[in-house]
Order: sequence, then C-alpha cells, then structure tokens
Amino acid sequence: MKKKIVLAYSGGLDTSIILKWLQEEYDADVICYASDVGQQEELDGMEEKALKHGAVKCIVDDVRAEFAKDFVYPMIRGNAVYESGYLLGTSIARPLIAKRLIEVAHEHGATAIAHGATGKGNDQIRFELTAYALDPNIEVIAPWRFWKFKSRTDLMEYAESRGIEVPVTAKKPYSMDRNLLHISFEGGVLEDPWRAPDKDMFLLTVDPEDAPDEPEEIVIGFEKGDAVSLNGEALSPLDLMLKLNIIAGKHGVGRIDIVENRYVGMKSRGVYETPAGTILYKAREAVEQLSMDREVLHMRDGMAAKYAELVYNGYWFAPERLMMQAAIDEAAKDTTGDARIKLYKGNITVVGRRSPNSLYDEDVATFEADDVYDQFDAQGFIRLNSLRLRMRTKR
Repeated sequence: MKKKIVLAYSGGLDTSIILKWLQEEYDADVICYASDVGQQEELDGMEEKALKHGAVKCIVDDVRAEFAKDFVYPMIRGNAVYESGYLLGTSIARPLIAKRLIEVAHEHGATAIAHGATGKGNDQIRFELTAYALDPNIEVIAPWRFWKFKSRTDLMEYAESRGIEVPVTAKKPYSMDRNLLHISFEGGVLEDPWRAPDKDMFLLTVDPEDAPDEPEEIVIGFEKGDAVSLNGEALSPLDLMLKLNIIAGKHGVGRIDIVENRYVGMKSRGVYETPAGTILYKAREAVEQLSMDREVLHMRDGMAAKYAELVYNGYWFAPERLMMQAAIDEAAKDTTGDARIKLYKGNITVVGRRSPNSLYDEDVATFEADDVYDQFDAQGFIRLNSLRLRMRTKR
C-alpha cells in the first residue's frame, strides 16, 4: 500500500516545494492540510494549487472559533506574555494546527505528517511536541533537517525547475505569519536589528502617527476572565476578536518590535501586530485589579512567566500546562465586570472599571475620615513585620 503523508500546507515557498519533494522522495500520496486560523486571503486558491502540484487531497477547515475559544482565551486568562511583550500569536496557533494534522492523519489512514518548519526555529518543536503528545507512534517528516537545500535561493531554483509558482519576491523580503490573534514579521531585511521596519509592511494596524486625532472609548465586558461583550453587545470569542482587530487597528494599537530568545538557543528579531489581543490583555487586567484576591493574583502572576514559556516552547498539551490552566481558571472565576478603554494613536488607557465581585471599598480606601480602618493598628503591623530586620541589625 502506498504511503500516506499529511502535510501542513500553507501554499508558500517551503510547503509548495515540500509537497513535490515528498512525492519524489517517498513515492507517497500527500494530503495537504491547512487550518483556517484567520489567514484570510492567504487561503485563496490553496486547494487548486495543491491539487495542481500533485496532492491527492487538500483540506482547508475553518477552526477560527475553536482557536479563539479554546486556545487564545485560556492563554489570556493566564496573563501569558513572553519576555518583552510578545503575546504568543504564532505560538498558540501551532498546537491547534498540529492537533488537526493528527486528526486528519487518523481519518485518512496516514502514518506520517510533515511540516515546513526549519531546524533553526521554534515551530518544529511546537508541531512535534503536540504530535507526539497526541499520537506517540506518528512519524514526523521535517525536510529542512536533511534535504539538500540550504537556502531560499536553492528553493527558488528547485521551484523553477518543477514549474512551481511561489509568492516570494524581492518586494516582500521577509517572512510573515498571520492568524486571528496577530501577524508576525521576521527574517530577511528584519534580520538587521538596527533597521526600522518599512512603514508599508504593517497590515492590521495603521501607523500611530496617521491614526485618528480623536480618541475612542470602548467598554469590554468579562465573565470569569473571558471577554464576552463589546459596548454592551454580547459576542462570541471569534466575533469579538474580529471586531476588536478592526477598532484597535484603526488606532494603531498592538505593534511591538522585539528581539526574543528562541527555545533552540538563538536570539531572533520579531515584529508583531496584535491589535485585539493587546486590548483584551489590558482590559482583563483592569477588571482583575478590582475582583481578584491579592494573594491569588500574585500567585497567578508568579505562574504567568512559566505558563508563557510553556506556550512559547510548544508544551500546550503537556501535563504541567494543564495543571497550571486549572489553577488559572480557578483564579479567574471572580473576574467578571467591565473595563472602559480609551484608544488613541497607538496607546491604550484604562479610564474605568467595575465589577459585581469588586473587593475595592471606597469606605476603606478613602483618605478622608472613616470608621472602618483604625490607623493606629498599622503601628503593630509594622513592628511585627520589621522584627526580623531589627534582630538582624542588632546581631
């Protein structure tokens, strides 16, 4: 029986070549699979192109609702931010795509999956850790690790020799990954960390300098840590993110330019647009400030960096991430309320927050006279907490 391989297919340079290469090297039937996680026009003509170049089948399925509800939202509840502000847009999409790859392989009797991630990047790890967590016996083919091609130039020459059309040109000298949560740009001209990104590179956000001169206020409602409404209108996670991407993008909100540490050890420069996600993080935090117990908040924040690291490194289906998620979801159960947010030329400002579960009490917090808080109690509190400091100095 002919070998069957499911290829994670984007229609771009790498996977277009891998499709033909797998047929030649393995004499295999290749099923191309693409998850629609919000790439939009990148999916246009994908099935036709895959079949033209020898795929026996091309599956494109819309998993945006699942992506928003079961991947992005749980991650946001965890306040997961990697290093200098990366909101994990690419990282969180990979386990869903890999999960679907395994499911499609099982549905069609394939014994192997393949991907176009390079041996230098993080995606190879994210895809394969997920694959092995869900199917320990699956074969994973990663051509970049052992084929003869060493550069994009080699790939272009191979594509030309096989009549494969590819989208990379001199006018687009960088790599881009897009989904519902973000767009990432890296490689090419961006490999020089001193060079500023081209102004026309950005797709989701206008330049903050060109954003409207008038600010816009929006109100986001939360239930148990999840955004559920925008300006009083109840919305699904998918619909809310779609609307926030437009609103935030109009005001230039969500851009970052960082140098991050990849799991494989090297540093990499990435430029990201995350409009909806940036607002959701900020708005959720505002409601948490009112409603989450101090020690619970501090413990959750203590886990956040490790949680973000697990997502970044590909351990979404690992037991430690699942354990942390249970604690995070417990911590978020009182995060219900509204955040009023002002957007202006790339900036987000919280201008109001309210919660039925608020722990904030004006009668206690006031600087005016009150009958609740006896200021003299602070003297004993301070002396007890300073005891170890006084004893150390006496010694």
